[in-house]
Amino acid sequence: MLAHNNSDGHLVVAPDKFKGSVSAAGAAAALTDGLRSATSRPVVPFPIADGGEGTVDMLMTAGFSPVTCAAVDPLGRPVEMVYARSGRTAVIEAATACGLGLLRGCGPNRATARIATSLGVGMALRDALARGVDRIVLGIGGSATTDGGAGLLVGLGARLLDEYDDPVYPSAAELPHIRSIDLSGVDRGLRDVELVVACDVDNPLTGPDGAAHVYGPQKGADPETARSLDRALVHWADIVTAHTGQDRRGAPGMGAAGGIAFAMAALLGARVAPGIDLLLELGGFPALLDGAALVIVGEGSLDEQSLRGKGPVGVARQAHARGVPVVAVAGRSTVGSAETQSAGIGSVYTLAELEADQTVSMRNAVTLLNLIGATIARDRFGELGSRHP
Repeated sequence: MLAHNNSDGHLVVAPDKFKGSVSAAGAAAALTDGLRSATSRPVVPFPIADGGEGTVDMLMTAGFSPVTCAAVDPLGRPVEMVYARSGRTAVIEAATACGLGLLRGCGPNRATARIATSLGVGMALRDALARGVDRIVLGIGGSATTDGGAGLLVGLGARLLDEYDDPVYPSAAELPHIRSIDLSGVDRGLRDVELVVACDVDNPLTGPDGAAHVYGPQKGADPETARSLDRALVHWADIVTAHTGQDRRGAPGMGAAGGIAFAMAALLGARVAPGIDLLLELGGFPALLDGAALVIVGEGSLDEQSLRGKGPVGVARQAHARGVPVVAVAGRSTVGSAETQSAGIGSVYTLAELEADQTVSMRNAVTLLNLIGATIARDRFGELGSRHP
């Protein structure tokens, strides 16, 4: 770790969303207001995401421009989606076309788990290609789909054909009917574009640790539906393997977003990379560490899953490597101090310490985050940094 002596530096506020309570941008604003009420030090809000919900917002905060395009939602209904662009780089958030939130009251359930498609994500990729980008980053958290990325391929112009050479609708329920893949309709310019999948999970495509069994339940699948989805993905992986000559189903991360990562990597040559590290680089976060006195990270629940490299821990590790102290704010924390210290986090503040009732805490998250921001400023800098001795 590099030595860090910038005791008079600025503060960087880099939380993820507090799920079900406040967005990453809202959490950053609340903590920033609290800090500024108790210190005269410069405070820089930098809300984060690791590929899922909030990814596009994160990059637009960091200077990317919004691009609107026509797509379809997980059930095939027309939807306008927005992705981010800077120069010749486009960043697309899969959840804005196939996310759980787009089911709008009709799911998730067993039916939507079977018919949800990633078609709209492919349409967004096609739109970015038409606008002349040469790098596309796809963030793939929060999807409602388990179609193995079949929909994405069709959105790009591919044809998935049955035994009669008729097109197959790209949903999980229809995967078993696919007998061949025709990529001739996919824009040849895709070969010259760098494709990167921002992914924060390491699940394979199929099997007990795969997309259907691990993530199917949150998408509405009961145990029998999950088994059916997994069988469909096994068939799809067999078809893709026959087409490419390589079997990628067992590689880490291939089960992300119901298999979108699998289709991108196996058929389009995409690189799969840790979401938070990639997005921090794109957003210019490393430069914010120059001269920083403290980094504040946060999310709704700081737990074992967080320690596997999710957003806040990814930020903490980068800051720690540069010698910048880090504190975390969470709705609740279920990990011990030894574990947080090893992740580069010096201390943890929780909303639960201020309000034990989780329902009340979530409802009043902005107020509690504001109070914690002020507390952090006083704890870390005392009267020397305080506007209110």
